Amino acid sequence: MSQIVIIGAGFAGLTAIKTLRKQGNRDSITLISPRPKLFYYPSLIWIPAGLRSEADLTIPLDNFFQRQQVRYYQGTVTGLAPNAQQVQTDNGTVPFDHLIIATGSRFIKKLPGIEHACIPCEGYATTKAYSDRLAAMEGGTLAFGFASNPKEPVAMRGGPVFEFVFGIDTLLRKQKRRDKFELVFFSPAPQPGKRLGASAVKAILGQMEKCDIRTHLGHKMKGFSADAVHTEGGDIQSDLTLFMPGMTGPAWAANSGLPLSEGGFIKGDAQCQVPGFKNIYVAGDVANIPGPDWMPKQAHMADLQAIAAVKNLLADKRGEGVNHQFKTELICIVDTLDKGMLVYRTPKRTLLMPKMRFFNWAKRLFEWHYLRGYR
Repeated sequence: MSQIVIIGAGFAGLTAIKTLRKQGNRDSITLISPRPKLFYYPSLIWIPAGLRSEADLTIPLDNFFQRQQVRYYQGTVTGLAPNAQQVQTDNGTVPFDHLIIATGSRFIKKLPGIEHACIPCEGYATTKAYSDRLAAMEGGTLAFGFASNPKEPVAMRGGPVFEFVFGIDTLLRKQKRRDKFELVFFSPAPQPGKRLGASAVKAILGQMEKCDIRTHLGHKMKGFSADAVHTEGGDIQSDLTLFMPGMTGPAWAANSGLPLSEGGFIKGDAQCQVPGFKNIYVAGDVANIPGPDWMPKQAHMADLQAIAAVKNLLADKRGEGVNHQFKTELICIVDTLDKGMLVYRTPKRTLLMPKMRFFNWAKRLFEWHYLRGYR
């Protein structure tokens, strides 16, 4: 019986487990992560409005692991010995016959003064601290922005920032104190959100203008201070800054012996197989996989890649051709707290549907349905 090891308890890692079992595989599965919990990052956007708590978004995985007959191994990965088929952790070494790497990525924190900005997708504590500061403010300027990895421009997460800026605009209006705040959106990209499609960019920027959200676009970033965002196009006064930096691969990737992209991600081919290592696969944000320049780093894409990785892993075990490819698909509901705008994109079509209350409900329903399988 083969030993399948999965690194990461996020979307791609857990989808890999479910797919293995749905495909009828009964090999031993070991999952390595620092803690046996899934944190549902997409719903952090509702923390400022008090619609979600840490308990709502943190799902213990003990029952899921038991149902799926998975051995949980607590540890933080420090490196990899691919030829010896061993994962190195701060809690010992784990051998594998087949490996799926699904650890996610990390944010680039090289800009001077970045400690003055809230990076919301780092987790609940950071977002809650931001929310508490906002609640205590009587007025001021709120700045929101995101950037990419200059060595790998697709390595960005801008969607949540759009949702935070629109959600907080809605929240302040509901609280009848929007007139006491100025909201500013900034990005070094002249067309932020371009991967969503030109029509989506136009709609998003048009909505910002309609909501009286000032924009500061196309200027390279220089850093942050306690009361400002600094760019080559001038400073933005800010009493509270929310910023999503570009992303890169995990720190341990440098000690993995695997091929890395210029941006620091682990390379995979169109079948999610790491070149040169037929028994190692990669999926989700940690991966650099061929695709269109708009291919998103988001949970849905991670799920699709994990499914393809598992199908190819099992095909290889059976001695068949490794030819399963994942569907490249962007599905995004830009939530505004009480409504949402749908963006759907494939290589053949792009669909944009305007703000409707239905999409806010759909996003909440999807959260319930998705997490139900792990509770």
